[in-house]
Amino acid sequence: MAGLDLDNRPWYFALIVGLVISGLLIFAFENYLFSDIQKDINGRASDLATLKKKVTEGKIAEGRLPQFREEFARLDTELQRLLRILPTAKQTDELIKKIKSLTERGNFRLVRFQPQPFVKQDFYSEWPISVQLEASYHELALFFDRLSRFSRIINIDTLAISADTRERSAYSIDTTFVMKTFIYDEPTQQPKPEGAR
Repeated sequence: MAGLDLDNRPWYFALIVGLVISGLLIFAFENYLFSDIQKDINGRASDLATLKKKVTEGKIAEGRLPQFREEFARLDTELQRLLRILPTAKQTDELIKKIKSLTERGNFRLVRFQPQPFVKQDFYSEWPISVQLEASYHELALFFDRLSRFSRIINIDTLAISADTRERSAYSIDTTFVMKTFIYDEPTQQPKPEGAR
């Protein structure tokens, strides 16, 4: 063992050998033992940054919440107004009551009120209703005027007026027409095919 005679070597040689061995041990610990821990720390730091970003976005959205609520209330009011104009249901009872109320307020006789089948259009359905009234010209004009003031859209189609020739009749004309009102067809959501996102 003449090649490893450490007694004859200077003291700094042992120091250099110790530093090299220490460096190798530190390198081995950092690259093999602490690399998994460092990767975990880096991953968690990335997750933390993502969560902080989401919290910031949430705080910004929370600050705008009163504005969103105000906008929702405005849009809901507008929707309710539009649903009175173009409802999503027939509301036959309500419509009959309104027409009956109109005929009772004037000098009319409602002879026929006969709903017809729906006629499907793009996003709505037409609902024709055959109506026959006995009235005077003036009262018929008032009826149409009052009908035009309904919040719901109602159009008059195929108007026919003939003189009432019956003796001792309280009415001067016999009129038939088709009242058309409309119903909004809410779009139905189509089921997504399997595998679609």
